[in-house]
Amino acid sequence: MLHALYLLGISAFAASGVLAAHRARMDPFGGLVLAFAASVSGGTLRDVILDRHPLYWTQDWQLLAVIGLVAVVTMAYLHRWELPHRTLMIVDALGLSVVTVIGARAAVEAHVTPLAVIILAVLTGVTGEVVRDVLCGQFPPLLLREEVYATAALAGAVCYLLLDRAGAGPGLATPVAAGVVFVLRMAAVFRGMHLPRSRPRPSPVRATASPVRATASTRRKLRRTVTSGTP
Repeated sequence: MLHALYLLGISAFAASGVLAAHRARMDPFGGLVLAFAASVSGGTLRDVILDRHPLYWTQDWQLLAVIGLVAVVTMAYLHRWELPHRTLMIVDALGLSVVTVIGARAAVEAHVTPLAVIILAVLTGVTGEVVRDVLCGQFPPLLLREEVYATAALAGAVCYLLLDRAGAGPGLATPVAAGVVFVLRMAAVFRGMHLPRSRPRPSPVRATASPVRATASTRRKLRRTVTSGTP
């Protein structure tokens, strides 16, 4: 079940890459590039930090085949039909939730500190989205435009870590933590939930000239005009 859930998250990120390429009016090759970049970037960064070699996706032909198949099917669908505007957000949230928890599990299995587990889980979840948005020219990336994005990944990572410390197995901790991430992202997308934002201070109003002075100046100008026009 865990492997199937992992393939589901990777497929969601692959589809999100194609959707982003479609909105950026890229060709099919660009769609394939974004599909693979969005799918494997987070896990690659995680494995490099953990010094895990060879990289996970270089030894898993099924993973690469699923990414390619999802990319082709998504492009074929978009060639004939349009998807709703929020489809990218929903698909991206699905990928974020699963990949974040997979990152947390990999970090736990590497026996790193709890803080490192949380950091690696968040990095695994958000890196693919950042790379995808940068490659298709969207600035700032979704991570910096939506406050409840990395926060959702953070909540899911903490949830997984707490369940693991409580003795829950991966079969329980993974879907529960992934559900936390997905629910938070959906609340942000459909309900506008966000963190408290700081309000900018109003700029000081510049002092304007006194009405009395303006009137006196106007009178002097009129007097000069009348004087110069007198024969």
